Amino acid sequence: MINKRALATAVAASTLAMTGLAQAEVKVGFLGGFTGGIESLTPAIFEGAQLAVEQVNEQGGILDGQTLVMPSGDTTCSDASAASNAADRMVNSENVTAIVGALCTGATIAAANNAAIPGGVLMVSPASTAPAVSELDDNDLVFRTVPSDAFQGEILAKLLLDKGIDAVAVTFVNNDYGRGLADAFSAAFEAGGGEVAESLAHEDNRADYRSELGSLSVSGVETLVVLAYADTSGQTVLRQAYESGMFTQYVGADGMVGDSLINAIGADVLDGMIATRPGSPDLPGTDIFIEAAEAAGLDPSAVFAAQAYDAAFLIALAIEQNGSADREGLSEALRSVSSAPGEIILPGEWEKAVELIAAGTEINYEGASGSHEFDENGDVPGVVVEMAVEDGTFTSKGQVDL
Repeated sequence: MINKRALATAVAASTLAMTGLAQAEVKVGFLGGFTGGIESLTPAIFEGAQLAVEQVNEQGGILDGQTLVMPSGDTTCSDASAASNAADRMVNSENVTAIVGALCTGATIAAANNAAIPGGVLMVSPASTAPAVSELDDNDLVFRTVPSDAFQGEILAKLLLDKGIDAVAVTFVNNDYGRGLADAFSAAFEAGGGEVAESLAHEDNRADYRSELGSLSVSGVETLVVLAYADTSGQTVLRQAYESGMFTQYVGADGMVGDSLINAIGADVLDGMIATRPGSPDLPGTDIFIEAAEAAGLDPSAVFAAQAYDAAFLIALAIEQNGSADREGLSEALRSVSSAPGEIILPGEWEKAVELIAAGTEINYEGASGSHEFDENGDVPGVVVEMAVEDGTFTSKGQVDL
């Protein structure tokens, strides 16, 4: 016969234990394109964020020893419904305090508008670069550790003009990312004296872009600028452009910088391809991150890995500064820990930061991808580097300045 009192006691003890476990964890979600257009880039970005989480836990945890955990969700990059559903799960089921992500701009906008902003959840994207992010009515909840494409587009235009490339055809994926980057690039390229002979949007995830390529090639220009994704339309456009023999020089931006692109199309085909991507300045935090990432078996040069590390570490600092896992007040805390004045905190210096915060001392995080003095839109100044395909891989050629 079951002893009801014993059963009730056991249930109560189990409930208490479960409650204690829940209280012992602070959740920061991660939203990324684990499938879709940047599926080959996302794992390294996730690993960058996880490195920050591991450092926090190895150095005593967060909020008096609680464990920082990072549940993840797949936005597919291009499906707004998938992004909204993943964000809804983070906000309302996982009950995260904040979110690292999303990565693709459309996913970030969908996640923010449909779940994070209504739920009062802070988002810090390490990869959403489109100018449209700056325009969100977000109650100061959406930030990014990567510069806007308004800046990257100018840099890419200057880079090509400096190389003597003064006429291009442009094709871009028909979403916020592609349109925003194409607009910024084209405006800067033409302002600098270049000619955009043709600019044409294309839809993602199609099998055939030969019609678009035919229209792009009519002008006879030799350089094709492809502003899309390495694992979907960008890859197909480049392959069919090469097969058609219509262009001799290929150019891309951050969404195209992945060795999966080279492996799929061929190193010989893409040898000499030019691209840009957000990078990291030559500061102490960059070197510290590189050393820590290599020790953990991660590639510190992976696209957006440093920015993801900074997003996660900044959120952790903000939670500690806020004094609880509550969502309210977190954006204000984020601005506090990321801005001067304050004692400098470098990547990995979690114990030092906790001690300073406990003592009431202001801190200023200088990260793996640079300083993060957020403006009123949650944007940061940044660094853009030139990339080139050499010896079968994308190789950094250094920072490009305006």
